Amino acid sequence: MRKFLITAHGTFSSGIKSSLDIIIGQMDNVFVIDAYVDNNSSIEDELNAVLANVTVDDELIVFSDLMGGSITNQVLRYALRPNVHVVSGMNLPLLIEVMLASADTPVPEVIENAMMHAREQVTYVNTLINKENDHD
Repeated sequence: MRKFLITAHGTFSSGIKSSLDIIIGQMDNVFVIDAYVDNNSSIEDELNAVLANVTVDDELIVFSDLMGGSITNQVLRYALRPNVHVVSGMNLPLLIEVMLASADTPVPEVIENAMMHAREQVTYVNTLINKENDHD
């Protein structure tokens, strides 16, 4: 089974999960770590709790907010196994495409395609508007 972990600084993870719940519906196989929000729990402890729910038959796709950030570094240190895939620099279109992908498609292919499409979603809309106005 594919499982997903969304992790980021602050409450960004919970926020993006809330958006996912509205857009694609709630999924039982999605975990969230809001880093540095609760001083009583460490990222390591939260990550270990998630990993306890991942078997060798599962695939875990981890989404993090910043490449080179402390959370991504800790995820790599504790979770980089053959069945774990880490994607940094997440955005909502990326998560939607990966989470809705066919389980028959290999994870690396799913991730590469979703990254390509997610990059296309990052758009400076003013430029598009100005181009439209220039053609009128």
